[in-house]
Amino acid sequence: MQSKIDRAAALDLLKKYNKEPFHIYHALTLEGVMRYFAVSLGYAQEADYWAITGLLHDIDFEMYPNEHCKKAPELLSAAGVGEDMINSICSHAYGLCSDIKPKHQMEKVLFAVDELTGLIGAAARMRPSKSVKDMEVSSLKKKFKDKKFAAGCSREVIEQGAQMLGWDLPKLMEETIKAMRECEDAVNAEMKNLD
Repeated sequence: MQSKIDRAAALDLLKKYNKEPFHIYHALTLEGVMRYFAVSLGYAQEADYWAITGLLHDIDFEMYPNEHCKKAPELLSAAGVGEDMINSICSHAYGLCSDIKPKHQMEKVLFAVDELTGLIGAAARMRPSKSVKDMEVSSLKKKFKDKKFAAGCSREVIEQGAQMLGWDLPKLMEETIKAMRECEDAVNAEMKNLD
């Protein structure tokens, strides 16, 4: 898998359709998390592809929330993004607003971590440190069980993603926390540069 769009062009494209800092932060987080998983799961040679797919996964969500993953192919193909990446991006919303099933390991990871990074991010913001660096799986499990906490993060999708990968939920949580720890400083630095 090779990307037909480089990172600089992908970031420009993201910013063209996303102005809300929260959406940009989420995209940058997914980029870092996907790069981490590419390397840790043995796909290091595809790390750029995984990362850019993460960066662009919600390209249409802010401006076209009711057409999420329906508008994305048009926006992405107009920018020269390849069909395989477009397909991967649309598969992350499988069962919600897309009927494209995640098949490749990367697509399964993206599906599994999209909602989970949102939950972890919300939990981190509640901590005195405002960071994932001192977060443990046990505290995340408590937040996961509290359906009122970060209610917009679908627990069903997170569980379905873990099943797709053949992992139990604690493993998915632990690996995603590790991935977010690894990219947190870079994401925060890039957010400061966007201001």
